[in-house]
Amino acid sequence: MKNILLKYLARFTTLNEEEQQAIVEEILVQEYKKGTVLLRQGDVPTKCYFVLKGCVRQYSINEAGKEVTSNFYTEEQAISIFNSHKQDKSSEYTFTCLEDSVLVVGDLAIEEDMYNKYGQLESMTRKMIEEKFGQVQDEYAAFIASTPEERFKSLLTNRPHLIDRVPQHQLASYLGITPESLSRIKKRVHTDNHEADV
Repeated sequence: MKNILLKYLARFTTLNEEEQQAIVEEILVQEYKKGTVLLRQGDVPTKCYFVLKGCVRQYSINEAGKEVTSNFYTEEQAISIFNSHKQDKSSEYTFTCLEDSVLVVGDLAIEEDMYNKYGQLESMTRKMIEEKFGQVQDEYAAFIASTPEERFKSLLTNRPHLIDRVPQHQLASYLGITPESLSRIKKRVHTDNHEADV
């Protein structure tokens, strides 16, 4: 599992092998059971995460009391909670493990110490966040401009593994549609693909 971390250290830093190993030894890796809540909406986050294995769902409860799924984090994705702009620093989302998961756990209280000790770690984190943020911006712009069917096709292209790993009602919420609409779209897309293959 820690080989994944070494891959990122090699890609985003110029640290030598010994320094990379030292960082990996200091990093906390924990296993979480399916259903574990990492952070509740309204709580103040004290940790950040990086998924080595598993799937974590990000959602919030809206004014009507309904769950709205905004993201799924899977292998090699960082879960960063940006809330420093808020006065009370509380999270607007709940993060729950949808599968048994193995996560790198970063303690926000000692993050600064790690950055001071390993200067390139901060620049690596920044580069990873910038890369991810660019992707999120592009995905969001495409999401807003697309129809539900286009969103589903985009998911099939970019994150096909989610379709079998995530409950359908949560997937529908993520796509901004009802579970019934998702079912119809899946049938239509499957039929179109089948006809194209014939």
